[in-house]
Amino acid sequence: MVSTQQEIVGRILRASTKGFTCGTSSRQVDTRHDFGAFVKVPIANDGDCCVIGLIYAVEIKDDQLVNELVMADSVNPNVLLDQRENRMVPVEIDVLNVGYGYRDANGAVINGFHSLPPRPPMSLTDVELCSIYEVFTFTQRYDFFRTVINASDVPSDDLLAAALRYASQAYPENQRYEFMVHCGQHLARMLANDLKRLSHVLALIRPA
Repeated sequence: MVSTQQEIVGRILRASTKGFTCGTSSRQVDTRHDFGAFVKVPIANDGDCCVIGLIYAVEIKDDQLVNELVMADSVNPNVLLDQRENRMVPVEIDVLNVGYGYRDANGAVINGFHSLPPRPPMSLTDVELCSIYEVFTFTQRYDFFRTVINASDVPSDDLLAAALRYASQAYPENQRYEFMVHCGQHLARMLANDLKRLSHVLALIRPA
């Protein structure tokens, strides 16, 4: 679900110009952390310039207590519920950087560049979900497709498809199909020499 307001996804744990990992509590995990969601965070020492990235992995970490409960023969359901809802189980969210941009007078990230940012964000900086307007503006061009397609150690085909489905929700309902068609046409040009992969990606973004 594309956000209509600024929502915190987590705080930076580690980062590079290629991507970053942010953390939050398992109690906070919801649609803000969906695979393929667009997020933003200011780069180091420049609050006006923000990295734009795509969530490509969400990992709920374990610990000794969780391991013991998993191995137990029987556990009171109330104990399990208490552990899920009240313990500070850490969650790590991995993000692939696909561009960056500068804030306008209203704080929205515009004038996006579909390339890696000049610097990574700093540790503990808040990561926010991009707004509908920011997703709409960023996806007026398709140059970031290549960054996703060429990314290593990332489920790139599924990520791009999820990101496009996510981005389509930022468009008026009567423009969503046209947006996906244009995306498919751009992919067809990009992957003209890899028809098997092209067929797979098109199948992933094909409207239900």
